[in-house]
Order: sequence, then C-alpha cells, then structure tokens
Amino acid sequence: MTARNYTTLIQTLKQEYRQHSPRSAQLQTQAGQVLVDGGSHSLRLIDPFPPRVRTAAGAYVVDEDEHQILDFWQGHYANVLGHNPAAVTKVMAEMFSKGQGLQTGFVEQNQAELAKMLCAQTGAERMRFTTSGTLSTMYAILLARAFTGREMVMKVGGGWHGAHLWGLKGVHHHAGFEQVDSVGVPSELAKDVIVTNFNDSARLEEDFRENSNQLACFIVEPVIGAGGMLPAEKEYLQTARQLCDKYGVVLIFDEVVSGFRYRAGDVGTLYGIRPDLVTMGKVIGGGMPVAAVGGKAAIMDQVSRAGGQKVKFSGGTYSGHPASMAGARAMVAYLIEHEDEVYPRLAKLGRVTRARVMDVFEEAGVLARFAGESNEVLPDNSLCMLVFPRRDDCNLNSPDDILNPEVCDIPLGDEVFKLAMLLEDVHIVHGLGALSTAHTLADIDRLCEAYRQSLKRIMV
Repeated sequence: MTARNYTTLIQTLKQEYRQHSPRSAQLQTQAGQVLVDGGSHSLRLIDPFPPRVRTAAGAYVVDEDEHQILDFWQGHYANVLGHNPAAVTKVMAEMFSKGQGLQTGFVEQNQAELAKMLCAQTGAERMRFTTSGTLSTMYAILLARAFTGREMVMKVGGGWHGAHLWGLKGVHHHAGFEQVDSVGVPSELAKDVIVTNFNDSARLEEDFRENSNQLACFIVEPVIGAGGMLPAEKEYLQTARQLCDKYGVVLIFDEVVSGFRYRAGDVGTLYGIRPDLVTMGKVIGGGMPVAAVGGKAAIMDQVSRAGGQKVKFSGGTYSGHPASMAGARAMVAYLIEHEDEVYPRLAKLGRVTRARVMDVFEEAGVLARFAGESNEVLPDNSLCMLVFPRRDDCNLNSPDDILNPEVCDIPLGDEVFKLAMLLEDVHIVHGLGALSTAHTLADIDRLCEAYRQSLKRIMV
C-alpha cells in the first residue's frame, strides 16, 4: 500500500460528521469554552468532536443526537460484560439505597474481601488499591526502586504504563522508541528509563547485561495494549523471569489491560510465570475507578507500619472508595463464578469477528491485518487492533512494526476509519477495539456492514 494524502478525505468526513451529529458538535463548542479541548482524556476527544453520550447499556451507547452507537471502545477496554452490567449496577443501587456508597474516610469490608479474591486469583501475597492504572504502575516502580536500592527502570518500546514520569518515554514511534513523549519530564529521570524491544529475547539479555548493576525493575505487559494488542511469546517472558532472578531485578507485570480479560485472574498464570509485582485496573473495577498493586509481601511491606512505611503508597483520597470497592467486588465475584461462560464467549467472539472483518477487506481488495494474532498461550484474543500494512510481507509481531508509519498506514486506521465508522453509528478505536459478552453475532453483522459502507467512502 503506497502512502496516500488523506487531507481532503478527512475534511469531507468531518463535514459529513458535523451534519450527522449537530447536537454533539454544538455541545463540543460549549464544552471547549471551559474544558481543555472539550474534555479530560485525549483519547476520547475525537477530532472534530466526540459523540456526547446520554446513556450506555450493553454493546451500545446513545448520544445527544439520539444515535444508537455500537461501541467497541467499551470503557477503555474495561467493560468485558458491556456497559452498565446488572451484575454491578444492582449491587451499587442497593448500596446507595441503604445510605452507603460515598466517601467516608473509613475502611469497610468490601475492600478486604476484594483483596482476598484478587490475591487468590493471582497468587499475590499482599494487595493495595488506588484509583487508576497510571498510579498503580507508578507505585509499583516506586516499590521496586526502594526494594532494590537502584534507580533504573526498563520498559518495552510501544508499551503504555500511564502518564507518570517513568512512563512517558518510549511510547510513541519517533523513528524508534528512544524519545521522551512529554515536555516537562526531568531529563535526568528520563535517562533512568531504558527502552528494550518486545518479544526480542536476545535484545533483552543484552540490555540486562549492560544495565544490571543499576536496574531496579523490568515492567512489561504480557499482552501489550497500545502497542498492538500483542500477546508476549512465552519464551520472552520466561527469559525476563530468569534475567530478573539472575540480576536481582524486580519483575513487574502490567496487567491493567490484560487482568481478568482472558481468565478470572492474571495472564501471568496462563504463562506459568509469577512476577514479583502485578498491577491491575480496568476490568476489575466493573466500570468504577479501581486499580491495584499486588505481589510479594517482602516488597509490598515497604508500605506497612512494620516495614517503616518507607514507600508512601497512600493511593489518594478516593482509594478504597466504598462504591468503587462494592462495584469491583461484584464484578470480580461474577467473573470468578461465571468464568466458564464469560471467557469462552469472549474467545469465540474474537475468532468470529477477526475472520469476518478480514473477509470484508479481502473482498474489497484492501490490505488489512489484525495485530495481536494468537499464540500457544493465548489462542484467542478479544482485543482487536486492525492495521493497514504498506506491504503484504510485514511480520507485525512488534510495536516497532505496528506503530511505525513506514510499515503501517497509521492515519487510515486511527483517523479515517474512525470518522467513517461514526457516520455508520459504530465507534471503534485503533481500527476496532474490544469485544464484550454483550456483543452479539448480529452486532458483528452490523460492524461488517459498517466497514463495507466506510470502504465505499474511503476507497474513491
């Protein structure tokens, strides 16, 4: 696929979208007068404006223009049961009806019960809650640095661990992943972040050898999210575990995306590998702002009174929030109880969706591929990033390929198709997004028809 200038097409799609959703357009203008870019999360702020949502249930949201939008964003990939599942909302409604739910500043039992379930499902010895994936990975890195007495952090190029100072390097592809991704990150701190390659064991061994005396931790997603929804190769994670043991480095699995997405627990268990620390968020919250850090007691106890409270992991005012803990406990309990129903359904939907969408593009003669193909550990993937390679011989097994504009047509997947699909009342992210148990085969029919109609607009 040769490079194409989409400027005119994008302007046409934006104009059609303004006509399609005038109320959302108007509300965006009003919001922009008080909110930066009209909202508080960049990924939600579609250019020229996002749908302004009134209600959400199951696979659909309804916007202010009364469009029934089929949604594959699903709460930043968090809603494995769809929007506002009864398993969670019923419990929370009952809680509020009893005069409970808002912040008290005290500790209540749901927090301990949730921690007990998460420890049992992941093998973690201790758990502590906070309110976002960003904070969970930040605290995990802080714990590792304190435990080892070392400064350096190793991560994977293309891996997203949140908008904290150790996370804002090596995220976006700038002819590689060595650059800092935000102004304001202290230059000395950025030097402490080593960026390695995903699924490249030889490079990983080399980076460990060169930095072992200064390396505090290696943080990695077993399924890399923003970098392509790619499952790690088992050999790669085994190598990581062996190297961390050899050099006394803390292994952190960032499972904010993957935790409870593939099983009722962590993905590390499926690989047969236990990290020293694990971070979770998204799915476990049941739609509420919940994240967690868990792991070995010797590391986690640096937060405790017995451990001298050396690490200030307070979690924030709203950590352990009563309603959030109730919602998360309800979600996690449901997923454990219904594990044999939920995860086979997600796997089947992933298989069917990928196959049928590929048929649409093959029929149209457009080169498209799904990143994150299955491997022996994760044979099916309900997280779907649709990419458009410029050649049909691309491997696409690393963020170095998927996020490289010389390898894949990034604007086509991230901007052009997003707008074209919204004109069909289908909301996608990174080419497609996430499946939930609320999606049906009829919804997949609608998705495929939306791609067909979008192709007619795009391939003129």
